[in-house]
Amino acid sequence: MLEIDDKLAIPDEELVERFVRSSGPGGQNVNKVATAVELRFDIAGSPSLPEPVRARLLAKRDRRVTDEGVLVLSAQRFRTQDRNREDARERLRAFIESGLRAPKPRIATRPSRAAKQRRLDEKRGRSTIKRDRASKNWD
Repeated sequence: MLEIDDKLAIPDEELVERFVRSSGPGGQNVNKVATAVELRFDIAGSPSLPEPVRARLLAKRDRRVTDEGVLVLSAQRFRTQDRNREDARERLRAFIESGLRAPKPRIATRPSRAAKQRRLDEKRGRSTIKRDRASKNWD
């Protein structure tokens, strides 16, 4: 069971782990032992995720999410299977936590009258400088 927060947990049955050979450090051991972990989690088909969280996670433009809505995490930072497994689960937890809270809606604002006036004054001043520079005869 992967605990996300006090209200949300992902059962182990929804996580698919596959162990493959790692390309990282390990000496001769790297050619014999499958220490890297490929963790798959079906966001679109998970009954554990609330609908708003699922929608936010699927709406993210993340290259780790396939077209079918499956998140694929690969962990191979460490030399042991257990550490890589924990690393992949921690990254999954962080990914799901990022979709728990709805983003704060942006409130459209307008520039003040004084800000508009300052901008126009600066434009006018720059225009005057350039006009004076062009009118000088450099011959």
